[in-house]
Amino acid sequence: MASNRHLGRIVALQTLYEQDFRREAGDDSFDLGVVLKRNIARYESTVDDVFFIEELVKGVAKHQAELDDELRPLAPEWPIEQIARMDRVVLRMGLYELHYENDVPPKVVINEAVELAKAFGGDNSSKFVNGVLGTALKNKTGATEEPATTESEEAA
Repeated sequence: MASNRHLGRIVALQTLYEQDFRREAGDDSFDLGVVLKRNIARYESTVDDVFFIEELVKGVAKHQAELDDELRPLAPEWPIEQIARMDRVVLRMGLYELHYENDVPPKVVINEAVELAKAFGGDNSSKFVNGVLGTALKNKTGATEEPATTESEEAA
């Protein structure tokens, strides 16, 4: 089921990216539920945990303002509106999971976000996402452990 959740995060990312893009373009006819169903249907033969995808998308959409408010001081040099759209959506998803998905270990959440940033973001997206979410985790738990890194980052 774990790799299935990775695919679920990709579907959620596609949906939330489209929402962010169309909202910025002033598309008042955008219906998150319709887009979510369409995107889930594209992968229906390979996605088992539809509930996870729906909860992630709806949760990020519902809490977007608070997530953005929390992200602002975590990346003070980058106003939320100036962060690349893909990075912004990945950060919102990761931050949402850190706060609301208690069944997913924080290091897994950060690692998944880093992998999404590598796959869909720019050259430095994975490092940026790792740093911001690592700081968010430290702020949340008061932990002193380092943010998650992937093997390819450690080799770089």
